[in-house]
Amino acid sequence: MTGARGTVLLTGASGFVGRHVAAGLREAGYAVRAAVRDAGRVPPGSEPFVIGDLAGPVDWASGLGGVDAIVHGAGIAHVGPGVAEARYQAVNTDATLALADAAAGRVRRFVFLSSVRAQSGASATATVRDDDSPAPVDPYGRSKLAAERGLAKRGIDHVSLRPVLVYGRGVAGNMGALVRLARLPLPLPFGGLGARRSLLAVENLADAIVHVLAQPGPLSGAMLVADAAPVSLAEIIAALRAGMGRRPGVIDIDERWIAKLLRLAGRQAVLERLAGSLVVEPGRLTALGWRPLLTTPEGLRRLGAAGG
Repeated sequence: MTGARGTVLLTGASGFVGRHVAAGLREAGYAVRAAVRDAGRVPPGSEPFVIGDLAGPVDWASGLGGVDAIVHGAGIAHVGPGVAEARYQAVNTDATLALADAAAGRVRRFVFLSSVRAQSGASATATVRDDDSPAPVDPYGRSKLAAERGLAKRGIDHVSLRPVLVYGRGVAGNMGALVRLARLPLPLPFGGLGARRSLLAVENLADAIVHVLAQPGPLSGAMLVADAAPVSLAEIIAALRAGMGRRPGVIDIDERWIAKLLRLAGRQAVLERLAGSLVVEPGRLTALGWRPLLTTPEGLRRLGAAGG
């Protein structure tokens, strides 16, 4: 199985992001070898490569024959309680570096899907830029940063992409919860929340991956990835509802009351993750000539129209 632009080994291919990335790679002319735990969940048009638990030994060499590049998206993809730091280390750091070691001298480029959380917490008072000193605040972010630093020490041609919160058809987590909220036939009390966040359409992430794969010269280091302009929570809801053919239905309530209600419900972290400011500037990726395909309002309208 060989595409016009070569073959890419894609890990995490069966997940929300992975399925969109697989489609983007195929559209760009790559053949996709999908590393998955279940052969029944291989994205359409991809060649399966079945692996076990990333925390255990994986025979990567058997799946690297004829591979030109790797896009490594597999790992623990969420921040939250109930996951031991050692588990993040084993899956997000050690497995990444084991794959890089197996690929050394065999592939042209290694693209690692890291996270903005390798660089920042859930919110930041100033714009986050590529050259800022990394300051992860949780085991998830620390495990991603450790993988980035391990890749840098290996001298392999690589890019560590640091996406912000990704949204698109099939999204779950906090963004999926917002889509469900937007479906409710009720006004929502987010009009008074003025903090702005950078988001990333999954189509834009897939395009950024294709873009860095196509760069001719050697690459190294981390690059933030985001849509062009940040949005407020009220604007997110308005765009989702526009895609559903509805009015915004957002009203103003003092943020302190919202925070109090969320604390009473035991969901105070939601306010920081979705209503706190986190604006990023993807300078290095922009310098390579990448521009987002979709604006955030357009991407959110598509998500709203798709129903989640």
